Amino acid sequence: MNKHTPIAAGCILALLALFPFAAPALGLDYYIAFMTRLLATALIACSVNLLLGYGGMVALGHAGFVGVGAYAMVSFMQLGIESVWLLWPLAALCAALAGLVIGAICVRTRGVYFIMITLAFAQMLYYVVVSLRSLGGDDGFNLSQRPALGLGLDSGSDQSLYLLVLLVCAGAFYLLQRLTRSAFGKALAGQRDNESRMAALGYPTYALRLQAFVLTALIAGLGGAMLLTQNEFVSPSSMHWTQSAILVVMVVIGGLGHPYGAIVGAAVWLVLEEVLRQYTEYWHWPLGLLLIAIILLAPSGLCRLAAARRRKASAAPGLVGKNT
Repeated sequence: MNKHTPIAAGCILALLALFPFAAPALGLDYYIAFMTRLLATALIACSVNLLLGYGGMVALGHAGFVGVGAYAMVSFMQLGIESVWLLWPLAALCAALAGLVIGAICVRTRGVYFIMITLAFAQMLYYVVVSLRSLGGDDGFNLSQRPALGLGLDSGSDQSLYLLVLLVCAGAFYLLQRLTRSAFGKALAGQRDNESRMAALGYPTYALRLQAFVLTALIAGLGGAMLLTQNEFVSPSSMHWTQSAILVVMVVIGGLGHPYGAIVGAAVWLVLEEVLRQYTEYWHWPLGLLLIAIILLAPSGLCRLAAARRRKASAAPGLVGKNT
């Protein structure tokens, strides 16, 4: 990691913290809610990056855990729980439990079989939710009001919710960075590259894969609860396999396995989607062309492309001096 990266990350975090206070003065009140959605989506994309980029597990059912977290929060609110400090952890825990049950079966498979079985489980979750009329069925579910944010924050304020989501996401991003550099993260990457060798060295590869699967389900469930709190609405479409595919695309755009790839990919995708929607209803076409261009010109993602260009630029003066 570049020595300037923590400084840059700190500056970006400071700017993000100042954004909700500057936005009203600039007439950008709408974008406070948009940035809240971007942060929650980036967190979900980070969980996909951990599973796919570091664990080597290509899942097309990760959005199912986003929906489990959101609908679990709806269920707990119907039971009378109103604080996000209880609702968000409980939603994340429910998603983790679903990940444990599903993952215990899925991580025994590899390759295309893993892709298909995660897709099958996600579609099962999708149709279960569609059949539950108490949760709105196919029409989705509208919250009557936002849950209480606590800490003296106004639950009806987009600014307060944004700051709380920023705080939680910043902490989660930091912990994920530490995790990927830990012994667990290195072992997870090792089994991705050569599972048989890691098993021969005595590493419990099945347990590593299952732990990563459950952890990413927990993070996705937390992100789903955040999105529900911001939107005050959830529908089964959020669990469809196409949403899982979009999350994978975000990670590929930013850089598969890059520490900040998922964040960059989610930001690029959502910002372009927001901008293009203002000009055309066929906004999927430009985004599709973007994906094709990245695959052809920067197959390792935007983050690694930028890093390669920085290395090339820094090496150029030394090469010139040596040749002269």
